[in-house]
Amino acid sequence: MDGIIPLWKEKGMTSHDCVFKLRKILQTKKVGHTGTLDPDVEGVLPICIGRATKLAEYITDEGKTYEATVTLGSATTTEDASGEVVAEKEITETILPIDVEKAAKSFVGEIEQIPPMYSAVKVNGRKLYEYAREGMEVERPKRMVNIYATELLKPYVPISPDNNTFRIRIKCGKGTYIRTLAVMIGEKLGYPAHMSELKRTQSGIFTEEQCFTLSEIEALRAKEEASFLYPLEDGLSDMAQQNISELIHEKVLNGVVLPEQFIKERSQGRVALLYKNKLTAIYVQHPERRDFWKPEKVIELREGKLN
Repeated sequence: MDGIIPLWKEKGMTSHDCVFKLRKILQTKKVGHTGTLDPDVEGVLPICIGRATKLAEYITDEGKTYEATVTLGSATTTEDASGEVVAEKEITETILPIDVEKAAKSFVGEIEQIPPMYSAVKVNGRKLYEYAREGMEVERPKRMVNIYATELLKPYVPISPDNNTFRIRIKCGKGTYIRTLAVMIGEKLGYPAHMSELKRTQSGIFTEEQCFTLSEIEALRAKEEASFLYPLEDGLSDMAQQNISELIHEKVLNGVVLPEQFIKERSQGRVALLYKNKLTAIYVQHPERRDFWKPEKVIELREGKLN
Protein backbone atom coordinates (compact mmCIF):
# COMPACT_ATOMS: atom_id res chain seq x y z
CA MET A 1 0.00 0.00 0.00
CA ASP A 2 1.50 3.31 -1.14
CA GLY A 3 -0.02 6.77 -0.91
CA ILE A 4 -0.97 9.71 1.28
CA ILE A 5 -3.83 9.85 3.76
CA PRO A 6 -5.25 13.28 4.62
CA LEU A 7 -5.97 12.45 8.26
CA TRP A 8 -8.08 14.62 10.53
CA LYS A 9 -6.15 14.49 13.80
CA GLU A 10 -8.55 14.80 16.69
CA LYS A 11 -7.83 16.55 19.98
CA GLY A 12 -6.18 14.55 22.72
CA MET A 13 -3.92 12.58 20.40
CA THR A 14 -0.30 13.09 19.46
CA SER A 15 0.86 12.71 15.88
CA HIS A 16 2.76 9.59 16.99
CA ASP A 17 -0.48 8.16 18.41
CA CYS A 18 -2.02 8.51 14.96
CA VAL A 19 0.90 6.74 13.29
CA PHE A 20 0.72 3.89 15.82
CA LYS A 21 -3.02 3.39 15.30
CA LEU A 22 -2.72 3.51 11.49
CA ARG A 23 0.01 0.87 11.54
CA LYS A 24 -2.46 -1.45 13.27
CA ILE A 25 -5.41 -0.52 11.04
CA LEU A 26 -3.47 -0.84 7.77
CA GLN A 27 -1.20 -3.64 8.99
CA THR A 28 1.95 -2.01 7.72
CA LYS A 29 5.01 -0.57 9.43
CA LYS A 30 5.78 2.01 6.74
CA VAL A 31 3.72 4.88 8.11
CA GLY A 32 5.01 8.39 8.78
CA HIS A 33 3.51 11.78 9.60
CA THR A 34 4.43 15.10 8.01
CA GLY A 35 5.06 17.33 11.00
CA THR A 36 3.64 17.16 14.49
CA LEU A 37 0.45 18.72 15.78
CA ASP A 38 0.19 19.31 19.54
CA PRO A 39 -2.29 17.06 21.38
CA ASP A 40 -4.63 20.01 22.05
CA VAL A 41 -4.73 20.90 18.34
CA GLU A 42 -7.03 19.28 15.79
CA GLY A 43 -6.64 19.43 12.07
CA VAL A 44 -5.20 18.23 8.78
CA LEU A 45 -2.26 15.87 9.16
CA PRO A 46 -1.09 14.20 5.93
CA ILE A 47 0.14 10.67 6.65
CA CYS A 48 2.55 8.91 4.29
CA ILE A 49 2.12 5.20 3.63
CA GLY A 50 4.65 2.83 2.01
CA ARG A 51 6.83 4.51 -0.62
CA ALA A 52 5.18 7.84 0.20
CA THR A 53 7.25 7.95 3.41
CA LYS A 54 10.12 9.08 1.17
CA LEU A 55 8.11 12.24 0.47
CA ALA A 56 7.41 13.23 4.08
CA GLU A 57 10.07 15.96 4.19
CA TYR A 58 8.72 17.63 1.03
CA ILE A 59 5.11 17.57 2.23
CA THR A 60 6.24 19.01 5.57
CA ASP A 61 7.79 21.95 3.71
CA GLU A 62 4.52 22.94 2.02
CA GLY A 63 2.29 25.76 3.27
CA LYS A 64 -0.24 25.44 6.07
CA THR A 65 -3.47 27.22 7.01
CA TYR A 66 -4.65 27.59 10.59
CA GLU A 67 -7.64 29.06 12.41
CA ALA A 68 -6.69 30.32 15.86
CA THR A 69 -8.47 31.91 18.78
CA VAL A 70 -6.33 34.52 20.53
CA THR A 71 -7.03 35.66 24.08
CA LEU A 72 -5.80 39.08 25.18
CA GLY A 73 -5.03 40.10 28.74
CA SER A 74 -3.01 37.08 29.89
CA ALA A 75 0.21 35.35 28.86
CA THR A 76 1.12 31.77 29.76
CA THR A 77 4.27 29.69 30.13
CA THR A 78 3.37 27.62 27.05
CA GLU A 79 1.88 30.50 25.02
CA ASP A 80 -1.36 28.50 24.82
CA ALA A 81 -4.25 27.68 27.18
CA SER A 82 -2.47 24.69 28.77
CA GLY A 83 0.17 26.77 30.56
CA GLU A 84 0.29 28.70 33.79
CA VAL A 85 -0.50 32.41 33.66
CA VAL A 86 2.69 34.48 33.94
CA ALA A 87 1.42 37.97 33.04
CA GLU A 88 -1.93 39.73 33.17
CA LYS A 89 -3.29 43.12 32.17
CA GLU A 90 -6.88 44.18 32.53
CA ILE A 91 -8.59 45.30 29.34
CA THR A 92 -10.05 48.74 30.00
CA GLU A 93 -10.41 50.04 26.43
CA THR A 94 -12.19 49.14 23.23
CA ILE A 95 -10.09 47.85 20.32
CA LEU A 96 -11.93 47.79 17.02
CA PRO A 97 -11.73 44.76 14.68
CA ILE A 98 -10.04 46.91 12.04
CA ASP A 99 -7.22 47.63 14.51
CA VAL A 100 -6.87 43.93 15.38
CA GLU A 101 -6.68 43.09 11.69
CA LYS A 102 -4.11 45.84 11.09
CA ALA A 103 -1.93 44.46 13.90
CA ALA A 104 -2.14 40.93 12.47
CA LYS A 105 -1.37 42.05 8.92
CA SER A 106 1.76 43.84 10.12
CA PHE A 107 3.36 40.41 10.48
CA VAL A 108 2.70 39.30 6.89
CA GLY A 109 5.98 38.55 5.15
CA GLU A 110 9.21 37.06 6.50
CA ILE A 111 9.40 37.53 10.25
CA GLU A 112 11.69 36.47 13.06
CA GLN A 113 10.38 34.16 15.78
CA ILE A 114 11.89 32.73 18.94
CA PRO A 115 10.50 29.22 19.58
CA PRO A 116 8.62 28.88 22.89
CA MET A 117 10.33 27.03 25.74
CA TYR A 118 7.56 24.44 25.57
CA SER A 119 8.45 23.18 22.09
CA ALA A 120 10.31 20.28 20.50
CA VAL A 121 13.15 22.43 19.13
CA LYS A 122 16.48 20.98 20.24
CA VAL A 123 19.22 22.99 21.98
CA ASN A 124 22.45 21.18 22.90
CA GLY A 125 20.86 17.85 22.08
CA ARG A 126 17.80 18.30 24.31
CA LYS A 127 14.28 19.41 23.47
CA LEU A 128 13.28 22.79 24.85
CA TYR A 129 10.29 21.40 26.70
CA GLU A 130 12.64 19.11 28.65
CA TYR A 131 14.46 22.17 29.98
CA ALA A 132 11.13 23.91 30.65
CA ARG A 133 9.79 21.00 32.71
CA GLU A 134 12.89 21.27 34.90
CA GLY A 135 12.24 24.97 35.41
CA MET A 136 15.20 25.98 33.23
CA GLU A 137 15.23 28.62 30.52
CA VAL A 138 17.95 28.48 27.88
CA GLU A 139 18.88 30.72 25.00
CA ARG A 140 16.76 29.76 22.00
CA PRO A 141 17.80 30.02 18.36
CA LYS A 142 15.89 32.62 16.38
CA ARG A 143 14.30 31.49 13.14
CA MET A 144 12.90 33.21 10.09
CA VAL A 145 9.41 32.11 9.05
CA ASN A 146 6.96 33.22 6.38
CA ILE A 147 3.46 34.51 7.03
CA TYR A 148 1.64 34.60 3.68
CA ALA A 149 -1.71 36.04 4.81
CA THR A 150 -3.85 36.78 7.86
CA GLU A 151 -7.60 37.24 7.98
CA LEU A 152 -9.80 38.19 10.91
CA LEU A 153 -12.73 35.78 11.18
CA LYS A 154 -16.36 36.53 11.94
CA PRO A 155 -18.03 37.51 14.16
CA TYR A 156 -16.25 40.89 14.17
CA VAL A 157 -16.65 41.83 17.83
CA PRO A 158 -14.55 44.65 19.32
CA ILE A 159 -12.09 43.79 22.09
CA SER A 160 -13.47 45.25 25.33
CA PRO A 161 -13.74 44.49 29.06
CA ASP A 162 -16.59 42.14 28.07
CA ASN A 163 -14.74 40.37 25.21
CA ASN A 164 -11.06 39.49 25.23
CA THR A 165 -10.84 37.10 22.27
CA PHE A 166 -10.73 37.17 18.48
CA ARG A 167 -10.42 34.50 15.80
CA ILE A 168 -7.95 34.67 12.93
CA ARG A 169 -6.98 32.63 9.89
CA ILE A 170 -3.25 32.37 9.14
CA LYS A 171 -1.56 31.06 6.01
CA CYS A 172 2.10 30.39 6.64
CA GLY A 173 5.22 28.45 5.75
CA LYS A 174 6.92 25.65 7.64
CA GLY A 175 8.27 26.15 11.14
CA THR A 176 5.80 28.87 12.13
CA TYR A 177 4.64 28.83 15.74
CA ILE A 178 1.07 30.12 15.72
CA ARG A 179 1.02 30.50 19.50
CA THR A 180 4.12 32.69 19.29
CA LEU A 181 2.45 34.73 16.57
CA ALA A 182 -0.58 35.15 18.88
CA VAL A 183 1.75 36.57 21.54
CA MET A 184 3.33 38.90 18.99
CA ILE A 185 -0.06 40.22 17.84
CA GLY A 186 -1.01 40.79 21.47
CA GLU A 187 2.18 42.76 22.07
CA LYS A 188 1.37 44.87 19.02
CA LEU A 189 -2.01 45.68 20.58
CA GLY A 190 -0.40 46.45 23.94
CA TYR A 191 -1.49 43.37 25.89
CA PRO A 192 -0.11 40.02 27.04
CA ALA A 193 -1.77 37.26 25.02
CA HIS A 194 -1.91 33.56 24.37
CA MET A 195 -3.42 31.19 21.83
CA SER A 196 -6.50 29.65 23.41
CA GLU A 197 -7.54 27.35 20.55
CA LEU A 198 -6.09 26.14 17.24
CA LYS A 199 -7.22 24.14 14.23
CA ARG A 200 -5.20 23.37 11.08
CA THR A 201 -7.54 23.52 8.10
CA GLN A 202 -5.05 22.90 5.29
CA SER A 203 -1.65 21.31 4.75
CA GLY A 204 -0.26 21.50 1.22
CA ILE A 205 -3.12 20.68 -1.13
CA PHE A 206 -5.04 18.75 1.51
CA THR A 207 -8.00 20.50 3.12
CA GLU A 208 -10.31 19.81 6.04
CA GLU A 209 -13.04 18.69 3.61
CA GLN A 210 -10.82 15.93 2.18
CA CYS A 211 -9.85 14.45 5.53
CA PHE A 212 -10.75 11.15 7.14
CA THR A 213 -10.81 10.36 10.85
CA LEU A 214 -9.18 7.23 12.23
CA SER A 215 -12.57 5.61 12.79
CA GLU A 216 -13.61 6.35 9.19
CA ILE A 217 -10.39 4.83 7.87
CA GLU A 218 -10.88 1.75 10.03
CA ALA A 219 -14.45 1.32 8.75
CA LEU A 220 -13.36 1.69 5.10
CA ARG A 221 -10.48 -0.72 5.63
CA ALA A 222 -12.91 -3.29 7.05
CA LYS A 223 -14.85 -3.05 3.77
CA GLU A 224 -11.56 -3.42 1.84
CA GLU A 225 -11.98 0.09 0.46
CA ALA A 226 -9.09 2.56 0.11
CA SER A 227 -10.79 5.82 -0.90
CA PHE A 228 -8.84 7.50 1.92
CA LEU A 229 -5.57 6.95 0.04
CA TYR A 230 -4.32 9.66 -2.35
CA PRO A 231 -1.57 9.11 -4.96
CA LEU A 232 2.01 10.06 -4.23
CA GLU A 233 1.98 12.78 -6.88
CA ASP A 234 -0.60 14.78 -4.89
CA GLY A 235 1.93 15.29 -2.13
CA LEU A 236 4.24 17.29 -4.40
CA SER A 237 1.81 19.94 -5.62
CA ASP A 238 4.30 22.76 -4.97
CA MET A 239 7.17 21.02 -6.76
CA ALA A 240 7.88 21.31 -10.48
CA GLN A 241 6.83 18.11 -12.26
CA GLN A 242 7.88 16.68 -15.61
CA ASN A 243 6.86 13.56 -17.53
CA ILE A 244 9.75 11.62 -19.03
CA SER A 245 10.17 9.19 -21.92
CA GLU A 246 10.66 5.43 -21.61
CA LEU A 247 14.37 5.83 -22.40
CA ILE A 248 14.92 8.41 -19.65
CA HIS A 249 12.71 6.41 -17.30
CA GLU A 250 15.12 3.47 -17.54
CA LYS A 251 18.08 5.74 -16.77
CA VAL A 252 16.29 7.34 -13.82
CA LEU A 253 15.49 3.93 -12.30
CA ASN A 254 19.23 3.26 -12.36
CA GLY A 255 20.00 6.59 -10.67
CA VAL A 256 21.86 8.00 -13.67
CA VAL A 257 23.02 11.64 -13.61
CA LEU A 258 21.24 13.48 -16.44
CA PRO A 259 22.49 16.33 -18.62
CA GLU A 260 20.38 19.45 -18.13
CA GLN A 261 18.87 19.26 -21.64
CA PHE A 262 16.71 16.40 -20.37
CA ILE A 263 15.30 18.55 -17.55
CA LYS A 264 12.75 21.09 -18.77
CA GLU A 265 11.55 22.36 -15.38
CA ARG A 266 14.83 23.80 -14.09
CA SER A 267 13.73 27.01 -12.37
CA GLN A 268 13.27 25.58 -8.86
CA GLY A 269 16.48 23.53 -8.73
CA ARG A 270 14.39 20.44 -7.93
CA VAL A 271 11.95 18.51 -10.11
CA ALA A 272 9.69 15.49 -9.72
CA LEU A 273 10.11 13.15 -12.70
CA LEU A 274 7.01 11.19 -13.70
CA TYR A 275 6.63 8.29 -16.10
CA LYS A 276 3.10 7.82 -17.45
CA ASN A 277 2.00 10.35 -14.81
CA LYS A 278 3.40 8.22 -11.96
CA LEU A 279 6.17 9.52 -9.71
CA THR A 280 9.53 7.92 -10.49
CA ALA A 281 12.15 10.11 -8.81
CA ILE A 282 13.10 13.53 -7.53
CA TYR A 283 16.11 15.15 -9.19
CA VAL A 284 18.13 18.17 -8.09
CA GLN A 285 20.75 20.28 -9.81
CA HIS A 286 24.20 18.78 -9.36
CA PRO A 287 26.15 20.88 -6.79
CA GLU A 288 29.46 20.59 -8.65
CA ARG A 289 28.47 20.04 -12.29
CA ARG A 290 25.87 22.76 -12.82
CA ASP A 291 24.86 21.49 -16.26
CA PHE A 292 23.86 18.12 -14.83
CA TRP A 293 21.07 16.89 -12.56
CA LYS A 294 21.37 14.05 -10.08
CA PRO A 295 18.79 11.90 -8.25
CA GLU A 296 17.89 13.08 -4.77
CA LYS A 297 15.46 10.21 -4.26
CA VAL A 298 14.35 7.38 -6.52
CA ILE A 299 10.78 6.60 -5.51
CA GLU A 300 9.61 3.99 -8.01
CA LEU A 301 10.70 0.41 -7.45
CA ARG A 302 11.86 -1.90 -10.19
CA GLU A 303 9.63 -4.89 -10.79
CA GLY A 304 10.55 -7.71 -8.49
CA LYS A 305 12.41 -5.47 -6.05
CA LEU A 306 11.11 -5.63 -2.48
CA ASN A 307 10.07 -2.46 -0.69
